[in-house]
Amino acid sequence: MVGKVGNNVGRIVNGKNVLSMAPASGNRTPSPARLVINQKFGLITGWMAQISQFIRIGFEDHSPEMSAWNAAISYNFLNSITGVAPNFTIDYPKVLFSQGKLAKGKSVEMATTTDAQLDFSWAAGVPALFMGAPTDKLVVIVYNPAKQEWAVSIGDAMRSTLSFDMVLPVDWSGDSVYPYVSFISADEKYASTSQFQGMVVVQ
Repeated sequence: MVGKVGNNVGRIVNGKNVLSMAPASGNRTPSPARLVINQKFGLITGWMAQISQFIRIGFEDHSPEMSAWNAAISYNFLNSITGVAPNFTIDYPKVLFSQGKLAKGKSVEMATTTDAQLDFSWAAGVPALFMGAPTDKLVVIVYNPAKQEWAVSIGDAMRSTLSFDMVLPVDWSGDSVYPYVSFISADEKYASTSQFQGMVVVQ
């Protein structure tokens, strides 16, 4: 079982996340409100399932009361969907791919000076009272809605590196994409809260 929201149960069938209603007495027809929940839950689980491996790291230390996957889906179900039924869409700036105790990147900046590439930089150091180490792994997640594709980098740079050039597929040039940055500890037990870097058009 993947999780439950209200009277809806998410489960895995043949490797895919499927949403169905919990059995109801009398096999009643779902109410309009329940159908809305079904649609929103199906939207967010289907979208995030494509990078579920990272989601399970990113929300690992979020809540002791639920799995990392359930915590991620619960947060984004409540906060990262916009629109009116039946035209729901993902509210990209509000999405979190990770949420944890590790320090965020300090003064993260992004530039697009090279074709099919995003250049990231950040400042050294970890704020007082926050967890973090120079060996923390950088995570970059970039979503391309036009192609419905992802580009993900995990551990290709460290917090101490202070910069990273993310090479994207060549055919993404000219597309609008949504990049997110976070860090995970070297042992992948802790994560920082992901930081949305703003919509950008790939060179």
